[in-house]
Amino acid sequence: MHLARDLSPGNAAVPIRFHPEQGLRVLMRVLAVLVLIPALAACSMPRSAAMQSEVLRGTQSEDSDYQVVEVTRAGLTEINAWPRPARSVRYSWVTTGASATTRLIRAGDLISLAIWDSQEASLLTTVEQRFANMQNISVSTSGRIFVPYVGEITVSGMTADAARRDIQDRMEMIVPDAQVQLSVVPGSGNTIDVVTGVASPGRIPLTEISPTILTVLAEAGGINASMRNPLVRLQRAGQAYEIPAHRLFSEPAQDIQLRGGDRILVEPDQRNFIALGAAGRQEVVYFEREEISALDAISTIGGLSATRADLRGVLVLREYAQADVRPEGAYPRKPWVIFTFDLTNADGLFAAQRFMIHPDDVVLATESPVPAISQVLSLFRIVRNTL
Repeated sequence: MHLARDLSPGNAAVPIRFHPEQGLRVLMRVLAVLVLIPALAACSMPRSAAMQSEVLRGTQSEDSDYQVVEVTRAGLTEINAWPRPARSVRYSWVTTGASATTRLIRAGDLISLAIWDSQEASLLTTVEQRFANMQNISVSTSGRIFVPYVGEITVSGMTADAARRDIQDRMEMIVPDAQVQLSVVPGSGNTIDVVTGVASPGRIPLTEISPTILTVLAEAGGINASMRNPLVRLQRAGQAYEIPAHRLFSEPAQDIQLRGGDRILVEPDQRNFIALGAAGRQEVVYFEREEISALDAISTIGGLSATRADLRGVLVLREYAQADVRPEGAYPRKPWVIFTFDLTNADGLFAAQRFMIHPDDVVLATESPVPAISQVLSLFRIVRNTL
């Protein structure tokens, strides 16, 4: 095969020898490049998240439902004054103190009486047995028990010692020298149920002096050591109360005394946030401790991807109740708020350290535009090397 090209003003044609096999090889390379270019464009590195510019597109318009807030140290004071989302306010404990409480007799308790009488002509005893035993007398729903020769006596709401003295006083007209002994076996109304989250759940009868909640948890074998950030719940008289276990351990004033009928449940912390994007893990993340900052959250999910994450584009997405939205003041102005963090400077890092994550937040590490540029450059290098 001969080809000619014009190289001089005199149009002298210089023949170029081009072997047929070489021509076929060049043609195959050109075809390969034509196929490779769209294939590489379609099969570029997949992205796990959008870029920050894509997420924030359209959020600045007046009719947008989104508010974008750059988190800085100076702005944290205002943000912290905003109302907290509903699931963030979750603790309501019974009291801030505990006082010594003697257990009171309640309906359903079983009372045993031993009445001693030394008289020869006693109405209650015999010569052979100088005491009368009355075992397991059930306290009625009206709070009374029946004592022979005395009648019905109200004992509900009394301590065991007060009930004993009252019965003995009432018997003086019949048995002047009588001595009364009284013991109480708690019924279901004078017990505490430890339902879950401990080594030995079950029913614990109240002692003479009502125990504190930590005492009852200890008697039940203690809180399971493997439980995630345990939360202690107390059900009492149709009301529910809760407190983090670590506060019971560290604040003596919260170690309240229990009453008959109380129920205790110890459960793991169910609060969570969602981690997405160019991070170590993308998943639902449960709170391992009471408070988690934005930096804690990033660390918990394995940090940011060194090759894909945009350090200026870490976002926290949060929804506020419509009732908490205000056009001005210390309130969010829109129901959906996007908090942005710049982790390339000290101010942004310290702000992220003090910004608290709330339940149901979405922590999004956006993609950096740099990897996309690198892919394009790699594509050109592949094409060049192919030719």
